[in-house]
Amino acid sequence: MKIKKNDKVKMLSGKDRGKTGKVIFVLSKKDEANRVVVEGLNKVKKHQRPKKQGQKGQIVSVERAVSVSSVQLVCPSCGKPTRISQKIEGKNKTRICKKCGAMIS
Repeated sequence: MKIKKNDKVKMLSGKDRGKTGKVIFVLSKKDEANRVVVEGLNKVKKHQRPKKQGQKGQIVSVERAVSVSSVQLVCPSCGKPTRISQKIEGKNKTRICKKCGAMIS
């Protein structure tokens, strides 16, 4: 997967189309089918039951995972949403911006 934790991404589809946010964590195992959770985007309301007696239940907003195909990385150097290429130098694999050619850490 070409998107990693702490990357800045732009939403391409859904109710938050066009907004940007930071990736909180990546779900890349076989059963999760390459999804990411973006901070402040794709929020849904969740009903939470009371944990202890006497405590009230509540409705909380939670960020849900979104498919990797619905987000695009924003290059830190040029600031534009871009595709990513990978370059292998010896044993190191680096990500490179397709628009400006800068290396992405």
